[in-house]
Amino acid sequence: MKLTPFTPFHLALGAKMVEFAGYSMPISYTGINDEHQAVRTNAGVFDVSHMGEFILKGPHALDLIQRVTTNDASKLTAGKAQYSALTNDTGGIVDDLIVYCLEDNKAYMLVVNASNIEKDWDWISRHNTKGAEMHNISAKTGLLAIQGPNANRIMQALTDIDILNLKYYTFAKGRFAGVDNVLISATGYTGAGGIEIYFEDKGDTAATIWNKIFEVGSPQGLRPIGLGARDTLRLEMGYCLYGNDIDDKTSPLEAGLGWITKFTKDFTARPILERQKTDGPHQKLVGFEMVEKGIPRHDYEIKDFSGAVIGRVTSGTQSPSLGKAIGMGYVRTNFASIDSKIYIKVRDKLLQAKVVKFPFS
Repeated sequence: MKLTPFTPFHLALGAKMVEFAGYSMPISYTGINDEHQAVRTNAGVFDVSHMGEFILKGPHALDLIQRVTTNDASKLTAGKAQYSALTNDTGGIVDDLIVYCLEDNKAYMLVVNASNIEKDWDWISRHNTKGAEMHNISAKTGLLAIQGPNANRIMQALTDIDILNLKYYTFAKGRFAGVDNVLISATGYTGAGGIEIYFEDKGDTAATIWNKIFEVGSPQGLRPIGLGARDTLRLEMGYCLYGNDIDDKTSPLEAGLGWITKFTKDFTARPILERQKTDGPHQKLVGFEMVEKGIPRHDYEIKDFSGAVIGRVTSGTQSPSLGKAIGMGYVRTNFASIDSKIYIKVRDKLLQAKVVKFPFS
């Protein structure tokens, strides 16, 4: 398995390590519920260095991004980022990603899911007919997500960038923890606020950053957090996880990502998605909470009152913040309205649930 630059720290802290996207990653340190609450109420640090980063540069970079992503990257100016998706020829999602504009119309960074790095690189390269300059910097880029309502306040002492006033989905480059040229972005996948920091992994840079973060943060309750809590945090917000809630066979419109699907430009599968928008998708991704006691799990069947299959669960958990079982799943469109009664097949029982709004509350 691949290691991140922070693996020695995870092991020294006694983290429970698991294989994820070919990497040895910490799933938890003290327990998922405990870590989840630490992020919701204060601040925590996630090692997400397994994520992929591509640099696209030159006069044809923007054109390439516009052709392979659903969102409109022409709206980006230097220092701004946007959530987007790559779509395949049938309207499915190759990956969801963040596009960072490093230099107006000339230089961009795409941040993709760890499990899709090679697939995404091949897909984008295949459409690079005009010769945009492409660099895969995934292997030499470190990435930490410092998340929680107090994250920015705690981290402000480590940087000359005014992160207390860094607007959502904007970023800046500067000095952080004594390291120059660190990209700090007001992004993350927890819904708890905070920042993500990208840096070139060379020499003892990672160790310097990790040690400084906890030297400043530990006295203020900052904690290392595993991927288990990252999953429960994103699920409470209704954020999609690639491979669970979205994949090559689900469309952005089915997944509730119409807001990042712009028909003002040409992109892969645009005609297919336009027809789907006009006709209405046959299934939709919904959030639901259990009415009867039971925890929904990935791939459990969703049924109607008569027992007919109307969909499947994509993600589910016992919510640490809300104290109830919640889930996401695809259902036939006529069952997607808020408060619709649905039934989750848990073992041999049909347990009642109801469709609710995102984020869960």
